[in-house]
Amino acid sequence: MKARTSRHTKDEALLISVGESIGSTLGAIAGRAHAVQRGLSGSPVSRTMKRAGKKLVKKRKSTGRKISRRGSRHATSSAKRSSGRARSKS
Repeated sequence: MKARTSRHTKDEALLISVGESIGSTLGAIAGRAHAVQRGLSGSPVSRTMKRAGKKLVKKRKSTGRKISRRGSRHATSSAKRSSGRARSKS
């Protein structure tokens, strides 16, 4: 009966060792998955800064369009005036 008990103990130690190895591997995989998820989602600060940056770019583009529109109106109207003056003088 002792032979059987020692055999059982060896099998039990092997199973415990395999179980610990599997648990350790699964824990490492879960940790990596969590780190990747956190990396992809970003921190709240980075999301806020990204949003503020987008607003700034949008406002800058809008202002640029308004200024270029004003400049082109003045340029065309002054060109018309100068060409009209040139025609009237001749």
